[in-house]
Amino acid sequence: MTAAPPAGSGTAESRRGTPRRRAAGVLLGVALVSLVADLVTKQFALSELTGRGPVKLLGGAVYLTLTRNSGAAWSIGSGHTWVFPLITFGVIAWIGWMALRLRSLPWAVSLGLVLGGALGNLTDRIFRAPGHFVGHVVDMISLFDPYGQVWPVFNLADSSLVCGVVLAVLLELTGRQRDGGRAGAEPAEPAGSASTEATRGGEQRGRV
Repeated sequence: MTAAPPAGSGTAESRRGTPRRRAAGVLLGVALVSLVADLVTKQFALSELTGRGPVKLLGGAVYLTLTRNSGAAWSIGSGHTWVFPLITFGVIAWIGWMALRLRSLPWAVSLGLVLGGALGNLTDRIFRAPGHFVGHVVDMISLFDPYGQVWPVFNLADSSLVCGVVLAVLLELTGRQRDGGRAGAEPAEPAGSASTEATRGGEQRGRV
């Protein structure tokens, strides 16, 4: 007769591994959706807005106006376009490192939004004119003004980045950790730990 495996050995490992795989899948799925949406809207802007004036939407709350940005918001750093791909590679590496211990679905959504947005703008920097790693980012959304005088003209990649960062800040403020725990909460003792075995032994001696 085969001996039963110790309580909490393989089963506990399986339970701990599954959330991590699911969280990684959510992260990659959100990043892929964000990236594809950004690429599609940029292609739409290039095909429909080239040579046209701003398109007024929602009574002037939103304008669609095609711009190409060599820098960050408000064209900051426009003379050092090559720096932004390097920063993006650093962000991607940081997200990859964070994913190694990721077990929280909200954090997976947050990091997925940041990753998708970073990849969307990185694609422009690498493949668009005027050249590799110095390409200009395609922007097309302007708020309350047709030429970005109230708020910088942006794209869906920028929106994903901002939403991901805001969500990350909220998760930090509410104590939600990337491993699925809560800040200040005492970790649950795994089955078969020393204290658990001591408690069981005391209960058995009490029964005798």
